[in-house]
Amino acid sequence: MQHFSLYELNQKIKSVLSAELEPTYWVIAEIGEMRVGQNGHCYLDLVEKNEDYLYAKIRATIWSSTFRGLGAWFESITGESLRSGLKILAQVEVKFHHLYGLSLNVKDIDAQFTLGERALKRQQVINQLVEDGVFEMNQALTLSEVPQRLAVISSPAAAGLGDFMDQLSGNRFGYGFKIDLFKAKMQGNEAAESIIQALHRIYELYERHPRYDCVVIIRGGGAQVDLDCFDNYDLAAHVAQFPLPIITGIGHERDETVIDLVANTRKKTPTAVAEFLIGQLQTFEARLDELARSLIQITENTLAEQDYRLEKLKSALKLSVVSRLLNQTHQLDQLKISLKNTSITKLAHQQDQIGQLRSSLEQSSRRMMQEQALKLESTGKLIQLLDPETILERGFSITYADGIPLQNAKQLPIGTQITTKTRSAVYLSRLEKTIPSKNA
Repeated sequence: MQHFSLYELNQKIKSVLSAELEPTYWVIAEIGEMRVGQNGHCYLDLVEKNEDYLYAKIRATIWSSTFRGLGAWFESITGESLRSGLKILAQVEVKFHHLYGLSLNVKDIDAQFTLGERALKRQQVINQLVEDGVFEMNQALTLSEVPQRLAVISSPAAAGLGDFMDQLSGNRFGYGFKIDLFKAKMQGNEAAESIIQALHRIYELYERHPRYDCVVIIRGGGAQVDLDCFDNYDLAAHVAQFPLPIITGIGHERDETVIDLVANTRKKTPTAVAEFLIGQLQTFEARLDELARSLIQITENTLAEQDYRLEKLKSALKLSVVSRLLNQTHQLDQLKISLKNTSITKLAHQQDQIGQLRSSLEQSSRRMMQEQALKLESTGKLIQLLDPETILERGFSITYADGIPLQNAKQLPIGTQITTKTRSAVYLSRLEKTIPSKNA
């Protein structure tokens, strides 16, 4: 049985490979690990995997003489530098070294393939969002006409955040904005999850009380590779389904990320977002001014119309009043004539009644006077008959006791001096005895 030393076997492998393989191959692979040495050489692990399952792996090298030009050219085309996790189409030369084993020397990289891979991955995310029925949900929300209460998602250290804040606070119209910052990582592998967590915090506040008009996601530009997190499906799905309008200002000019496509409003930079918000308020204010002018014009027209109507009513009222006054004057004249005639008739009737009453009163007065004269005459005769002098003339006398006419002598004590008056003389006497009358 033939035996080989390890060196001899490796040399045979190298000889066979050299004889059987083409000088170079174009290979699709993902950069698993990558480092650049102090000597400028780039050392790679090229892998092929599906999710977490690794199918193949091989070492590769880009020598410094090639890496200097190839790396710069690749970045100029794709907007990003070579990095771990990037899928590439590389032209490689298969090498086998008796000490270091099998490896690949990278001669060239097709940058267009990488662009296509990114575009394909991005399109797959977009297609999935459309298939899930969420792609246009945030776009369908109506942005407030006066978006002043802002929930801003950004890194506190982002230059774009400072530009955004300065633009809003220093706007020449003096508009005020209430801004709450929700901190998040805006690049790297953890950025998508960090932004999702910020959206969750905003949503929790929104559920308790709708305190925001919209959400603003901003950063300050950067390399194309730094923007890959904004093509993440989970992040894009959260943005698309968020109940508040989302405005993006990622800070890149050339391409749109997936969250730009699903957001309610997309602006290129944070400054552009600030200008947009200020413009919204300015448009609203201009509309208010226009409405105010329209209201003033309508009011002036209405007042002019009402003045005209009032003038017409005043003229009509004046004519009506004059006509009514004339009518009332005529009626008053008629009433005055009627009252005069009625008064004359009534006065004549009253005068007749007064005449009749006066005649009746005169007759009654004469009759009463005659009757009273007869009564007076009869009374006078009676008084004359009852006059003491007349009585004395007829032969009677009047007896007085102490100056008082005596009517009952029984009441006088014996010895009382009495006076008796006759027609011709007055007699003084003293009571000695009282003799009762037969009629007493």
